This record gives sequence, C-alpha cells and structure tokens, in this order.
Amino acid sequence: MKAVTAAWERYAEGRTPRRALNAAGASTWLNWTQYPDHGPDESVLGPLSGRRVLELGSGTGCNLAHLATLGAECVGVDISPTQSAKARRRWGHLPGLSFRTAEATEFLAGDSGAFDVVLSIFGPVWFTDPEKFLPLVRAGLSPAGVFAFSHRPPRAGQRPGAALHEARAVARWDHPVEEWVRLLAAAGFGNITGEVVAPPKGKDEGTLLMRAEAA
Repeated sequence: MKAVTAAWERYAEGRTPRRALNAAGASTWLNWTQYPDHGPDESVLGPLSGRRVLELGSGTGCNLAHLATLGAECVGVDISPTQSAKARRRWGHLPGLSFRTAEATEFLAGDSGAFDVVLSIFGPVWFTDPEKFLPLVRAGLSPAGVFAFSHRPPRAGQRPGAALHEARAVARWDHPVEEWVRLLAAAGFGNITGEVVAPPKGKDEGTLLMRAEAA
C-alpha cells in the first residue's frame, strides 16, 4: 500500500490546479471527461439537494465542491495526502463538504453509513479489481442509490479484462461498456447504462461513462 500511495503522491505533485472559471464563467462545475468544458454534467446523478454523496478519488475536490454548492452533503476520499490537503485549502470553506485521506476499499469497508450517490471520475474504480471493489460500493449505497463513474475507454486491440500496469505499483482495469455491465450486475446493481461519450472536435479519444443503481 505504501508503494501505491507513493505513486499517487508523485502524480499529485505534477498536477496543475483547475482554473478559477470555466468557459461559461462558473467557479464550480462537474466534468466527467478528460477535456475541459465537454460532456454531460451532474444531471447524470439525479437530484442532489439533501443527498449524501461520496466521491472516490476526489483529488483536489473541484468536482465534489460543485455538488456541495447544489445542496448535497459531500464526502471526498483520496489516497493521496497531498491531494486531500489541496482540496481542503481550496474548498474547506464550503458547508456540507469534507475530505478524507484513505484507500478507497478500506474506507468503504470501514464506513457504516449509507450514501445516496457514489461517483468516481478517473478514480479508483479504474485502478482496483472490480470483483472486490464493486460489491463494497454496492454495500455502501442506500436503497435506490446511484453509482456513476468514468474513465478512458480501452484502446483498440486491447484484450478485454486485462489489468494494465499504469505505474510500477498501480494496475488499471480497462473494461469496455459490455464488461462493466456484466460486472455491475454481478455485484447487485440494476438499471445499468453505459456509453462512450464522443470527444470534442479535433480529439480522437472518447470517455467511457457508466451509471447504475442499487437494485
């Protein structure tokens, strides 16, 4: 685990802060894709006001902070102490928003509360064995709770289900939509939908986006 944390700390050190305003002039926003000002918004998650929301791999907190401004009670979890510290410095003034430093599966296994919404944007869903991870997410959801996540789609010619090593200590599960549907159903989710969001003009890689509900 120390090696995994160190790998994400190195990643955090090289990240530049999100800009203060997006193209629409908003100071907070949610972005599912790897491209700025592109793709669907928080409506993927359904109603948010008064809902208890967990983001796994919350990073610097920018996506979660937006949900807090919409009235959600938000908890962000990230394995990197540096990322959590950045999130607290930038967004710690917002009510209904807290950040914790923890490995995602350990947090899910130890938290006894139920969340109405769980999301992960290029986060630990992509970097954790789904057969272990997804049942923990399902157990942490309230009845009819929503789970949504995004990551880059598998590359052409890649063997389905292969765990790729992103860094020496970090593996990555690049599943296509069909395989995520199977895995989510096996973990007890229902109303499962998925798509690859088309990239903006001039880009050739889309974004895989999945949504499921506690069955």
